[in-house]
Amino acid sequence: MRPYFERMPAFGKALKENRIARTQDSRRGLEAVEAELAKLRAARREVGIPTEEINKRGGLTVWQRLGYLIDPGTWHPLHSLYDPESNPEGTTNVVDGLAKIAGRWAVVIGFDNKVLAGAWIPGQSENILKVTDLAKRLRVPLVWLVNCSGVKMPDQEKFYAGRRGSGTPFYRHAELEQTGIPVLAGIYGTNPAGGGYQAISPTILIAHKDANMAVGGVGIVSGMAPKGGFDAAVLEDLIAKTREMRTKPPGSVATHFEHTGFFTRVYEEETGVLDGIKEYMRMLPAYDPEFFRVAAPAEPAFPADDLYHLLPFDQGETYSFDDILARLVDGSETMEFRPDYGPEIFTGLVKIDGFLAGVIGNRQGVLPRGYPEYADYPGIGGKLYRQGLIKMSEFVTHCSRDRIPVVWFQDTTGIDVGDVAERAELLGLGQSLIYSIQQTDVPMMLVVLRKGSAAAHYVMGGPTANRHNAFTLGTAATEIYVMHGETAAVAAYARRAVKDKDAGKPLQPVADKMNEMARKYYETSRPAWCAQHGFVDEIVDLTSLRSYLTAFAGAAYQNPDSLCPRHQMLLPRLIRG
Repeated sequence: MRPYFERMPAFGKALKENRIARTQDSRRGLEAVEAELAKLRAARREVGIPTEEINKRGGLTVWQRLGYLIDPGTWHPLHSLYDPESNPEGTTNVVDGLAKIAGRWAVVIGFDNKVLAGAWIPGQSENILKVTDLAKRLRVPLVWLVNCSGVKMPDQEKFYAGRRGSGTPFYRHAELEQTGIPVLAGIYGTNPAGGGYQAISPTILIAHKDANMAVGGVGIVSGMAPKGGFDAAVLEDLIAKTREMRTKPPGSVATHFEHTGFFTRVYEEETGVLDGIKEYMRMLPAYDPEFFRVAAPAEPAFPADDLYHLLPFDQGETYSFDDILARLVDGSETMEFRPDYGPEIFTGLVKIDGFLAGVIGNRQGVLPRGYPEYADYPGIGGKLYRQGLIKMSEFVTHCSRDRIPVVWFQDTTGIDVGDVAERAELLGLGQSLIYSIQQTDVPMMLVVLRKGSAAAHYVMGGPTANRHNAFTLGTAATEIYVMHGETAAVAAYARRAVKDKDAGKPLQPVADKMNEMARKYYETSRPAWCAQHGFVDEIVDLTSLRSYLTAFAGAAYQNPDSLCPRHQMLLPRLIRG
């Protein structure tokens, strides 16, 4: 199949100096947002006990553990600003991302031992579920750095119980193990109650000499069965028991290495635990990357820095999606699928680090005359029409058949509307695309370049496709909402305006409410908001996009549960015709 893959048709154009000059303001806008997000991430790393204090106590922070564990240059953080409950700590108290350990991709997550000794806090269980879903979708190991003091008691009602409460990840660990995906745990510090289950639920348990795990910790065991309330005598007894338990807490290495044997290994040094994880990672199944590469890896023909001059900060400006993509894929080459059909959508095969991937993205600008064919109005890029919806369904179905992972790029205002569009079956075709995605079984990821709105955000591989979407990225230009704020205000208040006009009432109060709604939509769709509330899994700098694509492709091909021999693929042959 070398004639198909080794050299694909080149695409994309070099930037002209006049475009660089006239897009300087746009670049500054994008970079200002990226700088703001970088400050927020840096501040989040500094919450809790200072690093120096942790080190003085003889321990390492979760960040230092990650720095030692992960192969240099492979850390791709996710959920770094995720905090849907707006905790006073400013975090969900876990740190996670996609990275290589001992040359193999893994999903890595650790409790932040600088904050409440790694306690459960609101939003954490949802964060963990995102991570277990990611490991399941990519079929890569889940690696835990466990240092969990249990529940933040004053807030337990916010996260302990319910269908997606803090115990749910233990079931997800079992689910991963049932599908052959190992969960490795390096265990530090004191891990009682929920922390004990965080420690025991993985597949392999590697402990530091001072670690413990237990059904109940010192505070629980020493405070069992109070006499219906508290008084000075009860407290004296409690103090004595607490001192005794602190001297010899339950679930120590002496119990779980020497007696139960739950700890597979125990190390004197913190770094020894991490070396043990590396050793186990080398034991796990993984294909050599060359097994799946269709060509030698190659850098794009154009520099990534061009992206700041190609993706407009102004949502109203158009641009060439093809030129964006040409800065992200190997050799700036592609095999485009059905280029003359559904012109609002790009579909095609590309190479990412030598691996084959399918790409789907919104094209922008005025579409060719006579399109859409069912209407007498011109087609505008970013909107989905009949042919585009059909083309996407066909493409994802072929990618599924050939076992090719898919990368979606969104900048969409939604699906075409009106009675003409209804007669053209767009409602049904949108759901047909959802069905087509659901019947695939290949990993997918999404990049929301700018707008993710209306039903198009769902149907174009959105995070709502949570059994297929591994993760979603945003950029400094990302906005996610059901519709643009001004459009939403019109939809919400147009009839009210008519009613007040007919009643002779002043219109300014309605206008004020419309402006307020538009402003709220704007504020709740900013990149930082999207990251905090989980609309995206991470907002990344434009120059980092290709690195995340490479991580996705490498992980997707590391240990797939099914494959298609490249000489039996149909999609490249369909493209050539």
